[in-house]
Amino acid sequence: MTFKFSGHETFPCRYAWLPKAFVALKQNARLFTDEEDAMIELGVGKNMVRAIRFWVDAVGVAEPTKGGAYAITPFGEAIFGRSGFDPFLEDVRTLWLIHWQLSTNSRQPLFAWHFLLNQWQQPEICREHVLEVFAREAARLDRELSRVTLEQHFDAFLHSYVPTRSRKGEVQEDNLDCPLVELELIHKIGERTMESGGREAIYAFRREDKPDLPPSLFAYCVGDFWAQWHAGEQTLSFRDVSVGVGSPGQIFKLPEADVRHRLEAIQVDSSGHFAYRESTAIQHLTRSGDCRTALARVYEQEGAIV
Repeated sequence: MTFKFSGHETFPCRYAWLPKAFVALKQNARLFTDEEDAMIELGVGKNMVRAIRFWVDAVGVAEPTKGGAYAITPFGEAIFGRSGFDPFLEDVRTLWLIHWQLSTNSRQPLFAWHFLLNQWQQPEICREHVLEVFAREAARLDRELSRVTLEQHFDAFLHSYVPTRSRKGEVQEDNLDCPLVELELIHKIGERTMESGGREAIYAFRREDKPDLPPSLFAYCVGDFWAQWHAGEQTLSFRDVSVGVGSPGQIFKLPEADVRHRLEAIQVDSSGHFAYRESTAIQHLTRSGDCRTALARVYEQEGAIV
């Protein structure tokens, strides 16, 4: 895989960016070919134009085509289109979907998302420790990256889920703009003293049941995971779905008990697309036909989950 470490210009994705970019790209597919025009159209500075282009691609709202144009994807149309399910990002289900899209982009995966969600085994997340590991992994991948690049990439990841605070500990309103903060996937659990004598925050993933992650969305992501990582296989093990690379269990940080509970109900939740069998000898998931359930099913329930 070819990982992306930069392109976000240090900015996490902000609330208005994806809806605004979708509308602008529908009107002009070559919006990003002229940064000056894009600055005027989107009402932001040049660095933010580049950041918006990065997040539009990373989330999968639109993808680059020949000549610098961007084509709206079926996912982008389904969420933000004229009859879109959630064009203003008002439903937490959409936020979980955006998190899923960012974390499972197999075409050009974002390194911090891929590594920290799938391979980070430590119970705590400390900036300095993470940066040390990032540097080793980058070297292993034969990527010559500066510490600044790694710092900016980690900070973009962290502040996609944790609001930025001032030195006095106050939340900076201008930075509390990434919608994924609402998921509370990462939280601060304390502080530690570094070797330099300074203090740094300690974070951790929220490894709890996620009641705001509906069964239909879990089933959709199981189908997407199957198609991306195990397309040629007719069954998946419980372990594949709970702790496999790119799995719903890993990406959403679900406890194994919650994954098992969801799999036991998935035949009904997926309208028969999946069936789970568990015995002393076997714990596996089978599929019937296309393993991707329709995105529309995620939004079938009446009202928004907020």
